[in-house]
Amino acid sequence: MRIDIISVLPELLESPFSHSILKRAQQKGLLEVHLHALRNFASGKHKQVDDYPFGGGAGMVMKVEPIAACFEHLQEERDYDEVIYTSPDGQLLDQALCNELSMKQNILILCGHYKGVDERIREKYITREVSIGDYVLSGGELAAAVIVDAVGRLIPGVLNDETSALFDSFQDSLLAPPVYTRPAEWRGMQVPDVLLSGHEKKIEEWRHDQSVQRTKDRRPDLYNKWVGEEGE
Repeated sequence: MRIDIISVLPELLESPFSHSILKRAQQKGLLEVHLHALRNFASGKHKQVDDYPFGGGAGMVMKVEPIAACFEHLQEERDYDEVIYTSPDGQLLDQALCNELSMKQNILILCGHYKGVDERIREKYITREVSIGDYVLSGGELAAAVIVDAVGRLIPGVLNDETSALFDSFQDSLLAPPVYTRPAEWRGMQVPDVLLSGHEKKIEEWRHDQSVQRTKDRRPDLYNKWVGEEGE
């Protein structure tokens, strides 16, 4: 998979992709992440990428020309399965969307900034708008990093344990069950006996029951979704 990211401040994204799982994914050749500085596609002495909005109002708006120039330059080199704009009014990022995006080959992400982007960019180029939550960030770089991390780890071969991602929270609309490691007893607190039993079927049943109960207690919205899916 290749992911290209267009940003006003690409320096913000250098660290998240240079460590841990995403670094290993790139070293294995399973994932490519390329950062593109929007100012490189701006004209004029000051390489301006924003301007005042028509009609007045607070804040600045990302200009149409540099974004279009960058898009068209990249699209000359390859076709993109998705052109994503990080926006608070986009589709909420969830595990189902991450699963869907992990099946793509080429993804282009435009990081939102300032007061937003000229609407004509959204109408002409963007195929999907994505939000990571109901709040506003200073820029879309952190959102882009979240998208790449959540999607990249699902690519086959990225995780050392091929089954690990299948048991993440939200994969089946349930939260993950509690987990424990050694020692089995710590300050009077014991690991549940079933996890020490070696009985795989009972362990699987315990984990499922714990996932259901935890979801019911902590995320009733997800629990109700799961109940609805089970009843279909």
